[in-house]
Amino acid sequence: MGVKLGPEEIRYIGLFESITGATVKDCVVSDKEDTIVYVVKEGEMGLAIGKKGANLARVREMINKSIDVVEYSDDPRTFIENILKPAKINSIHINKKDDDKDVAVVDVNKRDRGIAIGKSGKTIHRAKLLLKRHHDIDDVTIM
Repeated sequence: MGVKLGPEEIRYIGLFESITGATVKDCVVSDKEDTIVYVVKEGEMGLAIGKKGANLARVREMINKSIDVVEYSDDPRTFIENILKPAKINSIHINKKDDDKDVAVVDVNKRDRGIAIGKSGKTIHRAKLLLKRHHDIDDVTIM
C-alpha cells in the first residue's frame, strides 16, 4: 500500500534522513499539535535517535516542532506495540467485523491506559492513522 506524501512531508523526510541516516517510511505532520511523526525502517530506531538523542535534538532544533519516532514493522501487532510504547500491552487481537473492516483490540495494562490513549487521544489517533495507512486496519480499541 503506497502512502501519498505532500511536498511538506517530503521536505521533512529529506531533512530527517540527511541528519540521522535512518530511512523514513512515512511522515505525518500535525499542525494542530505542532508535531511530526516519523515512521522509520525496522531496526533503525537507534540510528534515528542517535547517541543520547543527539539526532532527534538536531532535527527538533532545525524544524522547531516536536518529533515522535515510531519503528515500522511488517507485523501489525509489533507495529501497534511500537506506536503505543512505552505502554505495557497484554495482548492484541485483530478481528474482522461484519462490514469487512479490520479492528485491532488492544488489551493494555490498567496503569498504562492513559499512555496508550495519549493526551486528548493523540496517541490512539496516531495509531489509527498509521495502521490504516500501513496495514489496512480500520480501527483500534483500547481495553
